[in-house]
Order: sequence, then C-alpha cells, then structure tokens
Amino acid sequence: MLKAAIAMPLSASAAQEPGSARSEQELADLVRKTEAQASAFMRGDMDKWSGLVRIAEDFTLMQPFGGETSRGFDASPERLLARLASNFKNGDAKLELVQSYASDDLVVLAMIERQHGEVGGLPNQDWSLRVTQVYRKQGGQWWLVHRHADPLVRHVGLETAAALARGANIDR
Repeated sequence: MLKAAIAMPLSASAAQEPGSARSEQELADLVRKTEAQASAFMRGDMDKWSGLVRIAEDFTLMQPFGGETSRGFDASPERLLARLASNFKNGDAKLELVQSYASDDLVVLAMIERQHGEVGGLPNQDWSLRVTQVYRKQGGQWWLVHRHADPLVRHVGLETAAALARGANIDR
C-alpha cells in the first residue's frame, strides 16, 4: 500500500513542477526515512533515530498517551539514550501511508505506523498508531515540526470514545 500511495501524483501542479519539493521522488524518500525513523524508535535505537530526524525548535507533539501538547524537544544524549531507549525495545515498524499533502516547503503525512515491540516493560505486542506528521523544509532539509499519534487504529465505539473524552480510566 505504501508503494501505491507514493506512486499516486500529489496534484496536477506538482507533476508539472520538476525539481519542486513536491516531487514524487522527494516525497518517496521522506516517507522511507519516516519509516526508518519509526523502526529505529521501536527498536530503542535512538542513535539511529536521532540521525534520521531533524526536529524543529518550534516542534509540537501530541503523544499517543494523551495529555497536553508538548512544545520543543530535548535532544540531549541523556534524554534520548537514557529515557527513550529504555522504554522501547525489540520492535519494528512499517508505514501505511493514508494520504500526503505537499507544497514547496511543507509536507503532511497521514499514516498508520504498523508496529510492534516491548514498550515500557510490557511484553512484545502490537503498538500500531494513527499518525500525522508535518515537515517543513529549512535550509534544503526536511524538519519535523509536528507529530500527532494515537492508538485508535481499531474502532473503539462511541461509549469507549466518550469515556476517553471524559478522561475516564478505562483500565479499571
């Protein structure tokens, strides 16, 4: 499905602008890099992950656990290696690109990260997420400016969605 989504033209104008940031090849490269990022993250390989992603100063994150939107990103080795790597192990990820939107300096990827791994000490399990990522081109490179992820890949129904919206703890 990833190959089919990449192969689709972005728009009539994108197909007519050779060398545009919206070129199919540039988009395909960005999607492949995004998939490699997700896979490295699920393995807990934060050295590899941090080498694949550039995070903008004005980055926003809506985490799959809910809560407030975080702003900025602490890319220090202590944070990446000590905290993030300790929570993700032995995983892998494949992207299912649902839709892409692109302009000369902005790309939005709506996708499903089909992934599994050991997360937070839990056994290896499906950890698939619905994800939207926004990239902005700065200095000839794509920088991640926004990520929204949630675990609602499967239908949960009205009652569960309403309980989540109210802040109910559905683990009880």
